[in-house]
Amino acid sequence: MEPTTPTTQKIVIVEDNSALAEIYKTRLELLGYTCFIAYNGITGLYFIQKEIPDLVLLDLMVPDIAGDQILARIRGSIWGKDIPVIIISNLNEADAPAGLRALGITDYVVKANMTDDSIDQIVNRALHPSAVSAQTAAPTPVTSYQPLDVQLPPQ
Repeated sequence: MEPTTPTTQKIVIVEDNSALAEIYKTRLELLGYTCFIAYNGITGLYFIQKEIPDLVLLDLMVPDIAGDQILARIRGSIWGKDIPVIIISNLNEADAPAGLRALGITDYVVKANMTDDSIDQIVNRALHPSAVSAQTAAPTPVTSYQPLDVQLPPQ
């Protein structure tokens, strides 16, 4: 993880596991993002409406208001209908509440499948898709080769 130039992009993290939330926040702030943590659904909705973030990282199983209900409220509002939302959950997508994709999530990630660098890659892919695709683009094929002039030492 390399620090980048500061950005004004804001991320709201709705995650009831305080250790995970702090890890996400620390890593993303090192990349230059401004992060807000909500440990429950009510605080999550408050931050999302107040900050109008560039991205929401949303756990499905948070206290007070479940993640799928938070997503429905975000999408039902004028201020939140276009905010990218990434679901980060312990549930496999097949076991998650139905209709999440129809509500317009950007991505669905299972926590058990994440590594230390995953959060960086997931967020960068969501917020900077052209930069990520340029980094992962296939290399330009070499059309001509130059012979190497290598002298091996005598044996």
